[in-house]
Amino acid sequence: MADDDLRGQNGGPASGQGTEGRDGGDGDEPVSLLPYESWIEQAYRTVMIRALKQVAAEGLPGAHHFYVTFRTTHPGVAIPKRLSAQYPQEMTIVLQHQFWDLTVDEDAGLFSVGLSFGGVPSTLVIPLGAVVGFADPQVRLALRFSAEAVEEIPEEPEDAAEASPAAAEADASLPEGPAPDPTPQVVSLDAFRKRGGN
Repeated sequence: MADDDLRGQNGGPASGQGTEGRDGGDGDEPVSLLPYESWIEQAYRTVMIRALKQVAAEGLPGAHHFYVTFRTTHPGVAIPKRLSAQYPQEMTIVLQHQFWDLTVDEDAGLFSVGLSFGGVPSTLVIPLGAVVGFADPQVRLALRFSAEAVEEIPEEPEDAAEASPAAAEADASLPEGPAPDPTPQVVSLDAFRKRGGN
């Protein structure tokens, strides 16, 4: 089939191939027997993983910085209790000036990073499947994902959760904070930015 047969007059899709012809004119969108949406989301997740791995190895180039939004209730998320209480559903972290020990473990399906919250250093462990948003404002890149479904894991008793090394590290020396705000918020590191001509 010639390329001209696949493109319309203006180089766009041929009739019936673009968004105008997808619903067949009767308002019902055809059901795909191929999981295109899943493939596209997985490709976008791969972009995020590659970006995190690149920054873990080389650092952030230029003015690039990342906003990573994740579900705090997703199994495997290990963050300080104070942050879990403050962000009971979703949390956005900013990887820009003040972060350390960024590691990505694709085999384990997670990444970890060190950040300070209220002057208290913490290590966050975030399963890749918990991530619902990734952005690099420097290049106006914004990706949204569905939280990956996982089998329900029975909740551990309070004593068992405290005995885990990740939970112990995340909770170390955190003061009790005020009552949590139930709305998702962006955690910004603006206070750590250098002021002036830098």
